Amino acid sequence: MRKLKEFIIEKLILICGLASIFFVVLIFLFLLKEGLAVFKTVSPLKFLFGKSWYPISEPAQLGILPLILGSLLVTLGAAIISIPIGVGCAIYIAEIAPLKIKEILKAGIELLAAIPSVVLGFIGMVTLVPLVKNIFHLPTGLTALSGSIMLAFMAMPTIVSIAEDALYSVPKTYKEGALALGATHWQAIWRVMLPAASSGILAAVMLGIGRVIGETMAVMMITGNAAVIPKSILVPVRTLTATIAAEMGEAVVGSEHYFALFAIGIVLFVISFAINVSADLFLHKRQQ
Repeated sequence: MRKLKEFIIEKLILICGLASIFFVVLIFLFLLKEGLAVFKTVSPLKFLFGKSWYPISEPAQLGILPLILGSLLVTLGAAIISIPIGVGCAIYIAEIAPLKIKEILKAGIELLAAIPSVVLGFIGMVTLVPLVKNIFHLPTGLTALSGSIMLAFMAMPTIVSIAEDALYSVPKTYKEGALALGATHWQAIWRVMLPAASSGILAAVMLGIGRVIGETMAVMMITGNAAVIPKSILVPVRTLTATIAAEMGEAVVGSEHYFALFAIGIVLFVISFAINVSADLFLHKRQQ
């Protein structure tokens, strides 16, 4: 009976794993079916590198370069803010903080990850956007900088949690050996623990960036939604995800605009898939 139960459980796990892969493949095929139709009227190069996004004009201008650059600018800004703070928090929680403080901080970080993005976007509109406007004396605070700060706040729980786990998984003998050889506590962390956990920390960073790229509501609410090529981080921008969320409800089914939004989904899928695969490879680098 025990062997039968184990056999059933193993097969159920196998079915669940294969089903998840099957669903991802179905999603990608559906995106391809709907998105590739746009290339009957516009070339892939013109679609990816065109500088104008006016999908309902006559003729339609379907260039997503401003959207790609807006997404990259917001993502880069969020990465610059969140990576140092997130890795620093992970080091403090894993190696420095007392046990009671460590438990409180870990619980707080997990709670931050549970806050809905639309709530964070609303908080950003009420507090962050006016602050950016007043500090930099801008006509509007709905800028790429506001989006970067908010997305950094959303990415940090992912980075802190995974990086802390990576540091905690490093064998304690590494640190003990460094201390026994005369290294200070900080030297042991900087020269032994961090290099040993580098693959896990890098995976944490890339997964955090993946969360930033895929974010929709908060970005749509506080970045200004201007589909223009950004010249600085203090101007309104529009991201790929915000474009899909804002325009899919108004696109006529079967139109160029409709197919172009699905093509944007293909671009996002490829970017997110590449980031997640890279993170997985780095995460298993030490095991290989």
